[in-house]
Amino acid sequence: MNLDIKRLDANSDTFDAQLQQLLAWESVSDASVNQIVNQILQDVRKRGDQAIVEYTNKFDKTSATEMSQLQLSTEQLQDALKRIPKHQRDALTKAAERVRRFHERQADSSWQYQDDDGTVLGQKVTPIDKVGIYVPGGKASYPSSVLMNAIPAKVAGVAEIIMVVPTPNGQLNDLVLAAAAIAGVDQVFTIGGAQAIAALAYGTATVPKVDKITGPGNIFVATAKKAVFGLVGIDMIAGPSEILVIADGKTDPDWLAMDLFSQAEHDEQAQSILVCADAEYMNSVEAAMQKLLPEMERKTIIEQSINNRAAFILVDDLAQAVAVSNAIAPEHLELSVEDPQSLLESVRHAGAIFMGRYTAEALGDYCAGPNHVLPTSGTARFSSPLGVYDFQKRSSIVFFSEQSASDVGPIASVLARGEGLTAHARSAEYRIKK
Repeated sequence: MNLDIKRLDANSDTFDAQLQQLLAWESVSDASVNQIVNQILQDVRKRGDQAIVEYTNKFDKTSATEMSQLQLSTEQLQDALKRIPKHQRDALTKAAERVRRFHERQADSSWQYQDDDGTVLGQKVTPIDKVGIYVPGGKASYPSSVLMNAIPAKVAGVAEIIMVVPTPNGQLNDLVLAAAAIAGVDQVFTIGGAQAIAALAYGTATVPKVDKITGPGNIFVATAKKAVFGLVGIDMIAGPSEILVIADGKTDPDWLAMDLFSQAEHDEQAQSILVCADAEYMNSVEAAMQKLLPEMERKTIIEQSINNRAAFILVDDLAQAVAVSNAIAPEHLELSVEDPQSLLESVRHAGAIFMGRYTAEALGDYCAGPNHVLPTSGTARFSSPLGVYDFQKRSSIVFFSEQSASDVGPIASVLARGEGLTAHARSAEYRIKK
């Protein structure tokens, strides 16, 4: 096995073009994927449970004859929690506690105030009624995704959480089910792919229709979420996982090699980028990667990811390194430097920022506390991590008294007539005291 890592120079005349080429990822717009997904969505909308059973048998190699065989009871979740080894149960419980403690600080609350003219204005915060969470179950299983999606929803006050998780060949993952028990998931269906998104978006005789769908998935899941957006809310269209490490050349090269591998092992499209002002140090990191790759269980995936989408970017200094990072807007940003706090203010775009040499991004994936569902593909320029705020709605509150309606009415009247909307104007004018 051999790694061939692209080298870029931030001061090169062609750097911007090279960077755009490196970051390009257009898989969600693939026409053939869209066609397949649209067919599945239409079929599930038309035939409901029957279509779900057929697609699950086809794609997950199961042999179900009815939806009841694709639904798990709360007792089964609790049984899984009891079955897993104590060290796994303790790790899940402690991770859940940290995630819950962090997200409790995000919860918004309703507020009102009285204006000088007596008008009462405010905002009413209400949790979403019903949420569907998608948990991947293909190349790997992710109990951490259960915690990161369900716990913020519970903190927000969501009344019902419906979890869907594919079980290829009918194999249940006890860690995933145990995480669902700990997080307080209300219903679980062992279905996946575009058909699971369709079931959540449209509802079937068995699967409840939800108001919002969150959670990562493969290309078919991402495309289906994009297609049903508007009928239901979604968290984001997630692209491949990403990490960008800014290094000052003093961190153990083996550590950074493994940090870069930690994202590359997700899938072949994942992206790992190192930005540094020390070319010799980058050589040391590459040597460490070559040395450590044969030890990795997912070395084939890592090799393809690194060779296809990784890059080492040479810069003049840390200030330029941050500028490059801001241009990329990475999902995960590691500041592997002596004084990360000094760089923090200049970081404008990143899903999550990991401060200092000892803060491995992997800690954020599992148990640091902040959410690991993060904006990818440059969307950190305008998006935020999944949080409690994603499971709450805000309604404006407006209350006019007889006097304040009369005082403010003329303003609305003038503006409405200026727009040619007579009914609007007269509606306000009726309430103006003569």
